[in-house]
Amino acid sequence: MEALQLLAAALAIGLGAIGPGIGIGLIGSKSTEAIGRNPDASAKIQTGMILSIAFAEAIAIFALVISFMILFTK
Repeated sequence: MEALQLLAAALAIGLGAIGPGIGIGLIGSKSTEAIGRNPDASAKIQTGMILSIAFAEAIAIFALVISFMILFTK
């Protein structure tokens, strides 16, 4: 039973971190591209980028919490 808990926790955080990791990479890529095209709008672009990264990272934190819940419940 403990082995299944460990596997479930590993899958929860592993799969839960893939999406935000890809999303943060795309956000960084596209915002850098947008700033390169229009440097005057860099302040607005950076604000939106940081907000989007925070929301994406929150999903990874939710996955971490679920992983801990799986580990520490009997």
